[in-house]
Amino acid sequence: MTRLRCAILDDYFNLALDVPDWAKLSDRVDVTVFGHPFASEQAAASALADFEIVCAMRERTAFPRSLFDKLPKLKLLLTSGMRNAAIDIEAAKARGVAIGGTQYSRDPTAPLTMGLILELTRGIGRENARMHAGEPWQTFAGVEIEGLTLGIVGLGKLGTKMAGIAKTFGMNVIAWSPNLTPEKCAAVGVGYATKEELFAKADIVTIHVVLSDRSRGLVSRADLARMKPTAFLVNTARGPIVDEQALLEALQQRKIAGAGIDVFSVEPLPVDHPFRKLDNLVLTPHLGYATEDGLRIHYGQMVEAIDAFTEGNELPRKLA
Repeated sequence: MTRLRCAILDDYFNLALDVPDWAKLSDRVDVTVFGHPFASEQAAASALADFEIVCAMRERTAFPRSLFDKLPKLKLLLTSGMRNAAIDIEAAKARGVAIGGTQYSRDPTAPLTMGLILELTRGIGRENARMHAGEPWQTFAGVEIEGLTLGIVGLGKLGTKMAGIAKTFGMNVIAWSPNLTPEKCAAVGVGYATKEELFAKADIVTIHVVLSDRSRGLVSRADLARMKPTAFLVNTARGPIVDEQALLEALQQRKIAGAGIDVFSVEPLPVDHPFRKLDNLVLTPHLGYATEDGLRIHYGQMVEAIDAFTEGNELPRKLA
């Protein structure tokens, strides 16, 4: 049997070979790990030209039609999650590339969102850093979130989970999305608001919609302008959902109190990006889904998919 080459992309945590059982594929597949992002599409094409199998981590490496055209040996592309906006599914079908995904046992993004809210309002990480640096005692007076209004953009599975967490903290919750109804809000136990009302009334706005052509730029300059000067914005969904230039200006001009951002239009966030210079912006490097538990599931199910593919069987979680 001809041995196949498998590339694991964007293993920033250096966990890919440790958490699943790759040994079951050792008689058929040679595995190479790429721990850093490719500098360009051409760099990706050059590095992956001889691989029949590629394991991608969410949208870290994009697979447009132009890249598929440069990878004639590619037969199987696996992605963490059951959707990946950075993969041109139609181009994959046209090239005869099978696409498979992986599942989650649970979604850890909502707790991270709450963590960002607590950092913005109580400065836990900031004060920890000051204490370790030997700086003066107590300079930051926090904000109590009990009784504040949380505005959720997107009341799907994740938004609903976030609503439950917020209510546990004693927050009032309102929600909006393009297709959301008052009846759905009532079923979840949150208030319905128009988009304009949500951004004007909420003390904290959190984004929980899927990135698509429809949601790109959904949070606009006008929406940010409606927010209170004491309000915070949190985005753990996808960077392009928010007008990043408008957010940058709102933070620089102190038009809102601050923001907690886990996702960006360009990832990794460039080291010279102006976001990194703001003291009213809490930044995390796309940690939403990145837990050892979740990665164990993703990589484990990738091994299952490769095993099925190399044995001539259907992929267990096929996307294309």
